[in-house]
Amino acid sequence: MKKSVLIALVAAAVAFGGYAYTEFNGTPTQSNAEFIRSYSPRIGEVNAPVTIVEFFDPSCEACRAIYPYVKAILAENPKDVRLVMRYALFHKGSEKAARILEAARLQDKYPAVLEAVLNSQPEWHDDENAQAAWDAAVKAGLDPELAKQQMYSESVTAALESDAKDIEKLKILKTPEFFVNGKKLEEFHPDQLHLLVQEQLAKAKK
Repeated sequence: MKKSVLIALVAAAVAFGGYAYTEFNGTPTQSNAEFIRSYSPRIGEVNAPVTIVEFFDPSCEACRAIYPYVKAILAENPKDVRLVMRYALFHKGSEKAARILEAARLQDKYPAVLEAVLNSQPEWHDDENAQAAWDAAVKAGLDPELAKQQMYSESVTAALESDAKDIEKLKILKTPEFFVNGKKLEEFHPDQLHLLVQEQLAKAKK
């Protein structure tokens, strides 16, 4: 990706100001079930022709670093690209952070809380209590009393356990891992992710 294009992408994300958060209520097909579950948080248009699936760890520094570029790609293609988030929890404190994010999903505040949790990551990275992540989430609009009930609910625990089984089946060993319309991003770099998205967009428009 040329520097000018990269700058334009990030500028678009800033101008976009946020995401349209959509909760998918359908049932995934057998062929993509391990990539997308019915509970998986989704950002973007439900019927977008291109889907980025990101397996991420809230405590992963590389996940935080690439986040602005993923956001920029969504801003560049608001009707054509959506993002699906899956948890691959490899660090201390990651489970607590993921439970915070799941509470945000249940409160329809996922995008804002996700951004806040990632931005605050240097303050809680590998902290088992992830207190700074909690503080950031509350500042971003998370209802703390409701979240305390939701975080450890059976449904949230089941979602995290299901994601753990899927990453084992898919042999996800590091984060972030990206799949665009089921095609794996082989080289971790914003340029390569952008190119893969453009490739899939071109195919979808044929």
